Amino acid sequence: MDAMPSLSQSPVGLPSGGWRWAALAAFLVALAAAALALASPLLAGWAGYAVLFGIAGLAALFLFAVWPRATRGMDGARRIAEAAGKANVAWAITGEGGAVIDCNSVYRRMAGVGENETPPPPELALAGEPSAAVLYRLTRDAGEGKPREESFQVMPGLEIIAAVRPLDGGQAAWWFVPRLAARGDMPVPAPVPAAIPAAQPLAAPPAPAISAPAPAEDLFRDAPMGVAFADANGVVIEANKAFAAFFGGVALKGRVLTELVDAGDRNAVAGRIAKVASGAIDTNAVELRASGERMAELFASPVPGGKAVLYLVDVTEQKMLETKFAQSQKMQAVGQLAGGVAHDFNNLLTVIIGNCEFLLMRHPAGDPSFKELNEVHQNALRAATLVGQLLAFSRKQTMQPKVLGLNDVVGELAQMLRRLLREGIDLTVEKDEALWPVHADESQLSNALINLVVNARDAMPSGGNVSIRLSNERVAAASSLGSAIMPMGEYVRLEVADTGVGMSKEIQSKIFDPFFTTKPVGQGTGLGLATVYGIVKQSGGFIDVRSDVGKGTSFYIYLPRHAGETAAPAIEAAAPARDVTGQDTILLVEDEEAVRSFAARALRMRGYDVLEASGGDEALEIVQSGAEIHLIVTDVVMPNMDGPTMVKHVKKLKPDLPVIFMSGYAEEAFRRDEGSGDIHFLPKPFGLKQLAAKVKDVLSGTAVPRKVG
Repeated sequence: MDAMPSLSQSPVGLPSGGWRWAALAAFLVALAAAALALASPLLAGWAGYAVLFGIAGLAALFLFAVWPRATRGMDGARRIAEAAGKANVAWAITGEGGAVIDCNSVYRRMAGVGENETPPPPELALAGEPSAAVLYRLTRDAGEGKPREESFQVMPGLEIIAAVRPLDGGQAAWWFVPRLAARGDMPVPAPVPAAIPAAQPLAAPPAPAISAPAPAEDLFRDAPMGVAFADANGVVIEANKAFAAFFGGVALKGRVLTELVDAGDRNAVAGRIAKVASGAIDTNAVELRASGERMAELFASPVPGGKAVLYLVDVTEQKMLETKFAQSQKMQAVGQLAGGVAHDFNNLLTVIIGNCEFLLMRHPAGDPSFKELNEVHQNALRAATLVGQLLAFSRKQTMQPKVLGLNDVVGELAQMLRRLLREGIDLTVEKDEALWPVHADESQLSNALINLVVNARDAMPSGGNVSIRLSNERVAAASSLGSAIMPMGEYVRLEVADTGVGMSKEIQSKIFDPFFTTKPVGQGTGLGLATVYGIVKQSGGFIDVRSDVGKGTSFYIYLPRHAGETAAPAIEAAAPARDVTGQDTILLVEDEEAVRSFAARALRMRGYDVLEASGGDEALEIVQSGAEIHLIVTDVVMPNMDGPTMVKHVKKLKPDLPVIFMSGYAEEAFRRDEGSGDIHFLPKPFGLKQLAAKVKDVLSGTAVPRKVG
């Protein structure tokens, strides 16, 4: 790097202070006298010639004063910069805008950039909480033309003295001098900040690298990053606390590093150390594991003498977060797939169950075909239950939330839960009388609790205890819980704990996956905990599991506190029953022809007049034609115009017309508030009895309208 012109001193070496102005004044007086002598030589006489000689002398003195002395300044600059480099002092020159226009190699190493990269400004080169305020003040004073020096601690035992000197043209010179904490047996004198000159040129060739590394216990003893020195065979020469802590805090000096690394990573680590110790440069990281759980990235750089300096970054928590994120993405993708498949399956199951019931009406118990038909019907119902679990997992289950007190919910379930547990297993329930209310679907939460208790029972083949605990919990800061981040807030915690066989970490990472089970074939579908997961998530809550092999398992469900008190159940007077013996007309809207055919046939068998429409637009035309309609039964998801959109238009024409939505799952369009309380829901799959009963209840006015949330 070529030397720059002097930064704090003019290269022509003008006299400084009062001498500059005295010389200039004398020169001007002499110049006036010379002009007078030349204009009137007779008047001036010999005095005029004397003045002329004086002028010549002053001119010579002036030329001597202003004659360039750049060479001496350049030599001084080189000496200072070379000394700074050997003393591990970093310097930089910043322009008017704060950008670095020149610096030495020590500054580049401090900023972490190569020789061909643009170095960052000083306030970014040492970015961090301890240095931010100091560098801000230095930058501010440099912009105002004020010199400043301050020091700050970058780690225990290592301090940096930072100094800035303003230069001409809005430029500034920066110095960074390390002050190391000395060992008790070898005192190290600290550099004196006052020795930093304010008016010295700084440009010079790149400073030579330090010939040998300082002892690790001096430079890197308390560094947050693991640092060690090793020879070509991987034998550790020196290591700091962070490096040793990663491997369990054992003494590393003299040990072969690959002996502490998991077997699968040993070849990669040994190869990298040998390669770098030979002088090669490889900036890529080597991933390694220790004790099967700890994970790190290992970087290596060559050191003179056939050795390598190793930098170890513990990435265990980062990898755990990446795994949780991947698990969350996987659960979301599986949930979307399950929801889509469940919707189609529910249409198919509606047709299968409905037509089985038609056949069973013609083939009673004594018929030879009854057994086969009944088996088809029963297995179709089992399939419908599995589809319902998939919908719960995918968070597309139809929810009917209300304000609940979990003390009452658990109290009512306790007796049934005890019947589910076999002899030798005790159930204890711990309530909190000051428990906050929650907003959730009671039947879905009951289903989740039953699944957890059944799993606890199966985990205790030799008996034990199942505990259900309810409590309030205030979360002061966002925390990682399972594969999600639970924000701060107030929650009601439901804990289900057992004293069973427990689970390994590997199994815990998969327990909420659909169809994952540790039970023998035929004893579990693997959807129980997946259902619990979906119910909790759809309720706006969080779930976590803690377990140790042989020590039991605890599930924790956190539901957000409802801002209000538990609402008393509303008691409504039942409307008088109406005559439904075929006097009413029903508009049936369904795009699936098989489902529409079955439903229309079932309703006509009950004596209703049925108008069929294959879509929302066709149904709207029927309503607009003025046909007398007493009830609309419509699917939710249909092409062109879906059910909720069609109902919204119909309500403008006939606001009092009751509507029954039938759907395979709670589509987002159905969750919208339709602005009417006369909305009812019939989940698919359904059979003859469910359809007829629902229609009768709505037309007779006994069904309670529900909003789906």
